[in-house]
Amino acid sequence: MSKITVQTTVNKPVEKVWESWTQPEHITKWNQASPDWHCPKASNDLRVGGEFSATMAAKDGTTSFDFAGVYTKVTPLQEIAYKMADNREVEVVFEKIDETTTRITETFDAEGTHALEQQREGWQSILDSFKKHTENL
Repeated sequence: MSKITVQTTVNKPVEKVWESWTQPEHITKWNQASPDWHCPKASNDLRVGGEFSATMAAKDGTTSFDFAGVYTKVTPLQEIAYKMADNREVEVVFEKIDETTTRITETFDAEGTHALEQQREGWQSILDSFKKHTENL
């Protein structure tokens, strides 16, 4: 199975980045790949064995799906790993560059339906949305 990595650098301290990544009230504001989508609800039980879910929906109401999984590793302010419903694995590393800068590296198992570049672009778009939301806090 191929792995894909996306990355961004956020101009905020790691504590603020972690909060924005893990708190449902923030997740609903950044978890979309394009302006015509939104995330109307999210839940997060941030612990090993805990479950998370975020509903991603087209703003015109034509389609929606739940992005969900179970945490396999949680190291506060450093790393999160989880397994999605289809058993693909994801690892998210939070790297403190300095007091006001954090790098996020997200590596995930590719799925077999969409082209690798399309998957990379989609996940990168969501990560870019996260960066924009978090830097505006």
